[in-house]
Amino acid sequence: MTLYRFVTCWRLEAPIDRVYQALSHPAQWPDWWPGLVEVEPLARGDRRGIGSCYRYTWRSRLGYRLCFAIRVTRVRPPTLIEAEAQGDLEGVGRWELRETRDGTEIRYHWQVRTRRRWMNLLAPLARPLFTWSHHAMMRRGALGLAGFLRVRLLASAPARE
Repeated sequence: MTLYRFVTCWRLEAPIDRVYQALSHPAQWPDWWPGLVEVEPLARGDRRGIGSCYRYTWRSRLGYRLCFAIRVTRVRPPTLIEAEAQGDLEGVGRWELRETRDGTEIRYHWQVRTRRRWMNLLAPLARPLFTWSHHAMMRRGALGLAGFLRVRLLASAPARE
């Protein structure tokens, strides 16, 4: 399995509570995130969402699909949502939100291993394409979320940990 570590930073001209609310309802993400084909609820969590589980089906800009379940493991409203992935990708994703003077900064940490055989076989050559595909998908998410919230997207870029 090939390990990928990504950090993406979005800045939106929106209050932190609105951004957190949108991110904490993944069943609605296909309404605003291009490339997210389907989100299927698998388990309800507690009142904060811990233990909730969803199956995500994504279609990349390169045309391949990825399907994996995400189970929420840690929540600290309105600043943190962390979850574990199992399926075509396996690992941990973490949304970190921080209020800024002009809105909200969102950092998404995504540390996953690919489990699909063809991806692992191609990884030595295709890793730059898979990385590009991830960044393109995240950029589409930032634009979609800004549109959904009817706010300006101030920044969207890969970041350093």
